Amino acid sequence: MACFWARFTEDLGGERRGQPLKDHLNNTANLAAQFAEAFSSEKWGGLAGLWHDIGKYQPKFQDKLKGRAVSVEHSGVGATLAVSKNRSKGMALAFAIAGHHAGLANPTVSEPGQPKPLKERLKENETVLKLISSDLPPEILRMDVPELPKFLKPTPDMPIKDKNVLARRGELWTRFLFSSLVDADRLDSEAFENPDQADQRGKYATIGDLRRRLDDFINRKVADLSKEDQVLPVNQARGRILEACRRAALKTPGIFTLTVPTGGGKTLSAMSFALRHAEKNNLRRVIVVIPYTSIIEQNADEYRQAMGTENVLEHHSSLSPDVQRERYGEEIAGRHELAAENWDAPIIVTTTVQFFETIFSNRPSRCRKLHNVARSVLILDEVQSLPPEYLLCIVEALNELVDHYGCSVILSTATPPALRSRENFKDGLKNIRDIIPDPGDLSVKLKRVEYKWPDLEAPPLEWNDLAQEVAEYDRALVVVHRRKDARDLTRVLQKVKPRDSIFHLSALMCPAHRSAKLAKVKELLKNEHPCLLVSTQLIEAGVDVDFPVVYRVLGGLDSVVQAAGRCNREGRLKGGPGQVIVFQAPTRPPSGTPLKGLAATESMLRSAGGNLDPTDPQVFEIYFRQLYFASNPDARQIQTYRQDFKFADVDRHFRLIEDGFTQTLVVPYGKAGNKIDEIRKQEPNRDRLRSLQPYTIQVYPQTFNRLMTVGAVEEIAEGIYTLTVPFANQYDDTFGLLDEEEPQADAEALVVG
Repeated sequence: MACFWARFTEDLGGERRGQPLKDHLNNTANLAAQFAEAFSSEKWGGLAGLWHDIGKYQPKFQDKLKGRAVSVEHSGVGATLAVSKNRSKGMALAFAIAGHHAGLANPTVSEPGQPKPLKERLKENETVLKLISSDLPPEILRMDVPELPKFLKPTPDMPIKDKNVLARRGELWTRFLFSSLVDADRLDSEAFENPDQADQRGKYATIGDLRRRLDDFINRKVADLSKEDQVLPVNQARGRILEACRRAALKTPGIFTLTVPTGGGKTLSAMSFALRHAEKNNLRRVIVVIPYTSIIEQNADEYRQAMGTENVLEHHSSLSPDVQRERYGEEIAGRHELAAENWDAPIIVTTTVQFFETIFSNRPSRCRKLHNVARSVLILDEVQSLPPEYLLCIVEALNELVDHYGCSVILSTATPPALRSRENFKDGLKNIRDIIPDPGDLSVKLKRVEYKWPDLEAPPLEWNDLAQEVAEYDRALVVVHRRKDARDLTRVLQKVKPRDSIFHLSALMCPAHRSAKLAKVKELLKNEHPCLLVSTQLIEAGVDVDFPVVYRVLGGLDSVVQAAGRCNREGRLKGGPGQVIVFQAPTRPPSGTPLKGLAATESMLRSAGGNLDPTDPQVFEIYFRQLYFASNPDARQIQTYRQDFKFADVDRHFRLIEDGFTQTLVVPYGKAGNKIDEIRKQEPNRDRLRSLQPYTIQVYPQTFNRLMTVGAVEEIAEGIYTLTVPFANQYDDTFGLLDEEEPQADAEALVVG
């Protein structure tokens, strides 16, 4: 029998080595079965691995390996075999196998740029399968499609609604199979082609060891507190919250809520719960999901200090390889880059965008890590900040992860959980257990601020009047709706207060720029020096600053409370609580969720006679009910696409951040000039492009086009744009990019993942 090969590679000495195809199929099958065991589907994973590359038994493919053919389609052959074995049950395998290079396809019709529809692929490969059958190992042909897991089997006389639920359940399961196959295939290929790189993977501390390290870290922090700090009400409350988390961690897996006001120590308490819970229930890792990149770094840094840099993967688009190498050294940075491919680290800190697009993407690179979500503890920070039009698919996926993939979910929120199943939201999260027995009582005890609400009948405050009012304070934060609002108010303040005490923050400043400004602000606040900060909503995303006074433009109630979390955060103010002054601005918030949030808050203020108490859980019950009822929770029809197994359409429509809404622009800040020169002089590889991330901003299309028209923008590599040298002064040290006009829809609160 002829020898069939999976691939060839050259050693450093130039010697050519080949991997026998049979070895690759068996290795991939073993790995995929191991991965799929986490969701009780090891036989399915093994079969996907065994059949995924049988198309390489074609003589034409073997010729391609020897350089005698240009392109040969091979992944559709295994898919065709799966369907020939069992038309209905084999479809899940067919989707996974056919897509392991190109991505999960639609069953029939596809849009330009999407993978070819599965049924076309199956039809095209029927003849190929017949031609190569005699060359296939007998054990491959003997294998049959296993029984479906119990949770995917229909019951007699199942109603249409339940059939649709079952179809979507099967769609998610297919994604997990696909992920197991993709990762197994990539890992076996890597082990053959680059064994040194493969050897860098894994080698993490155990969950039990990480739990002990965290306990020691927390104990040291408590011991380091002064006697004065130890008796502060906020620190005593943090201790009670931590103990409640440790007790609740011993419960069986499921969905939990940790409802603690901002500044109550959720970061470490939630992790303490997660590690204890994982240790008790033999779960594999903890995945922390945060809405905004602006707070991932500070949370991940605390976890690294506690549990070791090598065990904590910080994964988001703003973290460049250069930054990782500079921080952690070549070895750990290299291991982190590998772990970002498949999330095999024990602690993952990532963005909401990364996490949910991993679940709903059809692309192999995104989906590769999905199987490692099974049997994990998921800490979801402020999950109600998600766009309401995606709620149905997200909530259903979370319920599925708990019910069928061995996950536990912690909803870590400063406000009562909005996604709980209830009479008017029956599709919500089921069987939620509260970690804190009486979160409303805790809110009252941790109350560190007083709210002053505006008179809705009075005219809005003009920027000049607001600036005069704010200027009465030495230290204050002002949060406004829009980027332009922040610039306008800062400029007015600069006329009435010393410029060196006034700071501005918005997403028109690149991440490196914002980090530098925040570091300066924190230093001034720590030393009680004058500091007035004007910011857009990005400051509300858990940024650890502590002002005695916060001015917040009237908007969604949840956003107002998040802003209040930057006021008297440590409870150290003498003479009374911090002041949160809510005002009406001369501008309105952007359309979409921000505008709907404002409408709901205004309605509640009028009904309550002009005063709201955010410590009352019923207030948020009413608020979120109004907010969600104002939106279609499946506006993009994701659920319909899912139950029809239209994977490519789900990927196209599930966009927590809209593609094309903004254009990425590299700006001349800090070390950006050196990075830009490297791109100009050398081929822009993945590392060089990612090293630009800390120096990028998102601009609206009309702004980008205007800059292009006047010659202010140049393309330094395909699709990579920066300001030209004559226009470098368009990027300002105070405001970031100066030339920006905002459309009605403003993505300020959204952050790329």
